[in-house]
Amino acid sequence: MLNLKVPDMTCGHCEGVVTRAVHSVDSSATLTIDLPSQTVSIITSADHAEVIQAMDAAGYPAEPN
Repeated sequence: MLNLKVPDMTCGHCEGVVTRAVHSVDSSATLTIDLPSQTVSIITSADHAEVIQAMDAAGYPAEPN
């Protein structure tokens, strides 16, 4: 499991962009997003660095939480 802090994620639109970015790397990934705490938990078999890079490219840089 990959637990990330995404400081720029503040609304439903942000949530959708983050979800699409993660699914572009692993379409079967499962995300649990908590907007108030700006955190994302991701269950994925993809390389974690690739997931973080996809989120960054989508405009939502993430850091390990």
